[in-house]
Order: sequence, then C-alpha cells, then structure tokens
Amino acid sequence: MQNIKIGIMGGAGYTGGELLRILVNHPDAEIVFIHSKSQFGKLVSDVHTDLLGEMEMVFTNEIIQEIDVIFLCVGHGEAKKVLSDNKFLKTTKIIDLSQDFRMKSQDSSSFVYGLPELNKEAIKSASNIANPGCFATAIQLGLLPLFGKVNLESDIYISATTGSTGAGQSFSESSHFSKRVNNLSIYKAFTHQHLMEIKQSIHQLQNSFDEQIVMIPQRGAFSRGIFASITVSSSQTEEELIDLFENYYKEHPFVHVSKRNIDLKQVVNTNKCMIYLEKHENQLMIVSIIDNLLKGASGQAVQNMNLMFGLNETMGLRLKASAF
Repeated sequence: MQNIKIGIMGGAGYTGGELLRILVNHPDAEIVFIHSKSQFGKLVSDVHTDLLGEMEMVFTNEIIQEIDVIFLCVGHGEAKKVLSDNKFLKTTKIIDLSQDFRMKSQDSSSFVYGLPELNKEAIKSASNIANPGCFATAIQLGLLPLFGKVNLESDIYISATTGSTGAGQSFSESSHFSKRVNNLSIYKAFTHQHLMEIKQSIHQLQNSFDEQIVMIPQRGAFSRGIFASITVSSSQTEEELIDLFENYYKEHPFVHVSKRNIDLKQVVNTNKCMIYLEKHENQLMIVSIIDNLLKGASGQAVQNMNLMFGLNETMGLRLKASAF
C-alpha cells in the first residue's frame, strides 16, 4: 500500500513529540505537516531535540487538508474547535487524543472509543477515533476480563500514581521540579474525569453494574508511567483468575499477564500494559502498569491508526523498555 499521509495538530507537546518519535520510524507513515501555534517556524528538532538527525521538518501554522489521517494532540476543548474551523476530506480519518469525544453524546456519535482490547473490530471500520485517557487505559485493562467473562458485583477500589508528564508541558506548581521530586501527593480524589470513561466501558460489557468505583489518583516523583493497583472481591481462585486474564488477552499483543510481581520500568518507553494478580482470602489485587505517553496516549493512537488502515496493529510499536 502507499504510505499513509499524516497531519499532526499540537506537535510541540509531550504527546505530539511521542507521536513523531514513533512515526519517523514507521514503515508505512509519511508525515505531511506538523502544526503548532506556539512553535511555528522552528525546526522540529529544536523543540524535540532527540530528533536531531532524524527529522528536518519545520513546525507550521498552516493546515494541509489532503491527508489520510489527522492526529489531534491538542488541549481539551481544542479538538472540537479544530474540526469546526477546518474541513478535511471526507476520506480523512481523525484520531483525537483529547477528551472531547470520549463520552457518548450527540457530538461524539461518529467517534469510536479507541481501546483496542475492548473495541478492536469497531476500530477497524471507524473513520473517527476518540483515544482513551491514560488513567482510564491502565485501569480498564486491569478490569476488562472480569466484566467480559463474569458478572462483577463488588465495589472497586483504585490507587493509581502517574508521572509528571501526565500533567502536560504547561508550567504548574504541581509539576515544578522542587515540588515534585522526592514527593507524593493526591489530587482529584473520588472525582477524576477518567472515571466517566471507565464506567462507560464497564457498562458496555456489564450494563447491570451499579457498585462503587473509588479512585484515588496520585502524583509520583518520576517522569512517565502509571502504576495502578485495583482491589475487588472475588470468589474465584488465583489460578482461575490468571487463566481468565490470559484467555481474554491472548489475541491482544500489547497486554501481558505476569506471574511475578511487576514494576513500572518494565513498561516505560513501550506500548505494553503488564498485569499482575494476587489473591488474599476473598480479595483480589490487580496491578496494571503502562507508559502514560505511549499505551496511555500516542502509542495507542498509532495502534488505532494501524487497525484503521488494515495494518498489523504492532507496526512501528515494537518498542523496548530500559530495565534500569
């Protein structure tokens, strides 16, 4: 097939940069333009300095409409504005990395929720994708097999810690080095916006679920990654649950169930999710870990692009972690 012609909106930020690092080595990708309001006119490699020698493109403030796919790496609320202000070809596919179209509504009716482990077949035939949030991805991947195969009737308790890149590039007190390093803090306890996505996906698999989901998000003193620990009640044995998870994910190349305890560095810089299960009496602990910028954002977006264009979903995404 011909190369996929790609446009990127918001190419100067964290997710835009990760997208470029993947696509510059993707065998079927051709980047046509990289849009940035703040950095237009500058070399991409002057902003994403690790791309020196790999990319000679310049950020632009113009939008080329003759493309096969547009990635929207823009702030929340901006994606709707981009699409209302610009008329792309009817054949152009849209992959939105903001939260603008994740929840089912009249505005998002043409968008498929882009979690491949839940909606792979729908993604393959979709024109528009709403890429999931990073916390939502990690937590849903830790829960999907339970709702996909058994009726869960337990409250869900979640403690999830994210790296500083989860807050984006804009300066804030909570992302300042002096505040973040050697520190740990809680934010948006019980109310994090990704809870809505999680509940929406749960109801897709088990509409009767009406138990509590208690989520306590934390800011970690590291740059990237999400470490989520989930606790539910379960009458199944640990061995039965491991089999359940392994069977659910056997056709999904980026999710791996480990029989040994896991740590975050195993997935950082990859598109993987690793899951570990441990049972104590009637309580099941599920640990789910991802890189928030890759499986939680740009890597998953490319995975969705691959599926939409009939490619192997792992294309360009066989990325390896640094173990230490």
